[in-house]
Amino acid sequence: MSKRPKSPAEFDTYADNYTALIHDPLREKFTASDRFFFERKIQVIQRFYEGRGVDTRNLAWLDVGCGQGDLLRVGKPHFGSATGTDPSARMLESCSDLQVRQQPSPVRLPFGDKSFDFITAVCVYHHVPDKQRLAFTGEILRLLKPQGIFCIIEHNPLNPVTKLVVSRSPVDADARLLTSRQTRNLLRSAGCAILDTQYFLFFPQRIHKYLAPLEDKLGCIPFGGQYCMMCTRPNVVAEKI
Repeated sequence: MSKRPKSPAEFDTYADNYTALIHDPLREKFTASDRFFFERKIQVIQRFYEGRGVDTRNLAWLDVGCGQGDLLRVGKPHFGSATGTDPSARMLESCSDLQVRQQPSPVRLPFGDKSFDFITAVCVYHHVPDKQRLAFTGEILRLLKPQGIFCIIEHNPLNPVTKLVVSRSPVDADARLLTSRQTRNLLRSAGCAILDTQYFLFFPQRIHKYLAPLEDKLGCIPFGGQYCMMCTRPNVVAEKI
């Protein structure tokens, strides 16, 4: 049974105190600044594209559920264009320095077909009710150009620290975390071809700079704090995971 989804109005009420609401002692021990989390996501994305020989500066990127725009600010210099969308008008008030549009509803996106080369949904799906996830995925795929890439990044419920932090967060009170297997099955149900799955956030910021190469090697082990799954639109042949 699906829990009640977060409405745009609920996220509007979080906007003024969002940073305080997501505060957690374990989270603060992992990093001195939330920017580290966003930098790691962009690094994982960049590494994926580098492996494919693609220069992301030629790509049009859309971040679905962009919130207050933190990921967009970190990633914007790496892309040809960077756009965000979110159903919460109050969250988007913090994005005056960015190109953003408000979603007409949590599962509808205000853009034309085949508008973007790359689309991200970062820690979004655990707020989408189970019964709406497939339709929401189809709506995102509608916006992808031919051979475009869709990227889902989610909290990993197999990581006990991640699971505990999420369970204590008021913003995630109704969250339903997805395992990577559930995300893979969802994308395949939408007709997607899975290209890559990478687990990351194994090490706190203070030691990551020394152990970054090791974390890259651990990326296939399903215990990192988050995971990144890359897929293509239907009818694109998948590479071996």
